[in-house]
Amino acid sequence: MTREVKEIFGTGSGGGKPSPPAPAALAAKVRTLAPSMTRSMQRVAEAVADDPAGCAALTVTGLAELTGTSEATVVRTARLLGYPGYRDLRLALAGLAAQQQSGRAPAITTDIAVDDPIADVVAKLAYDEQQTLADTAAGLDTVQLAAAVAALAGARRTDVYGVGASGLVAQDLTQKLLRIGLMAHAHSDPHLAVTNAVQLRSGDVAIAITHSGSTGDVIEPLRVAFEHGATTVAVTGRPDGPVTQYADHVLTTSTARESELRPAAMSSRTGQLLVVDCLFVGVAQRTYESAAPALSASYEALAHRHRVLRKGP
Repeated sequence: MTREVKEIFGTGSGGGKPSPPAPAALAAKVRTLAPSMTRSMQRVAEAVADDPAGCAALTVTGLAELTGTSEATVVRTARLLGYPGYRDLRLALAGLAAQQQSGRAPAITTDIAVDDPIADVVAKLAYDEQQTLADTAAGLDTVQLAAAVAALAGARRTDVYGVGASGLVAQDLTQKLLRIGLMAHAHSDPHLAVTNAVQLRSGDVAIAITHSGSTGDVIEPLRVAFEHGATTVAVTGRPDGPVTQYADHVLTTSTARESELRPAAMSSRTGQLLVVDCLFVGVAQRTYESAAPALSASYEALAHRHRVLRKGP
């Protein structure tokens, strides 16, 4: 590698360590990181997410006894969730408990049955999409986001890699960037992605979009771009996934619950699109003087395609 591989939860070249997540972000953080934890750490994470008020009243020893783990496991879990120590986690739990007590629990769940009326399906999907967006926003590292925006705004060229549902998100981002006058390409073919990544250099940007964080067809071109000096960004639901080894900046999306009738690709795409919109708006802000005329020109060029043809008299 041409650059040092960053620690899983480091901030890359964005600078500084991220601050502990706010209470509202704790539940989202647990959902995102739990799949990558050891089973003992999962028990601690699930306990604090399920009963923040009860756990906030416990000492580190008490929480270890409640979850059948050790004090060291409790402390490691707190640090993995972004808190310097257990005391900081307890404060966040107390804050989360207070927020929950002031609001109402959701009246619906996201479990969709095969015989659900369509109105229930709409309500459940809408609730789950809203939760995905809220979780993604709460867990998004704005320091990393700002660094990625700065790199995109000044990039000579941007390549975006994604396959399947993530490929659709990659296309969405490149179309947005093209409309404000930036050079961008989306690649879903792994061979083309790698051959294009070889051409990237310092001053270019490569973005990998993969919910699992382990999609080889996306990781490989990002690795090539990384080793050729391009600034690299990973948009992923797994901040500890293999893709982050080659990412200067990591933007984490909410981890979705998968079911037979609702594959995870549906919810993960929602979180990815939010991150893509944040990137685009941030870049448009930084390049407004050139972006606004380019956007107007693109609207004007397409205007005739949107006009309704009038019928003759």
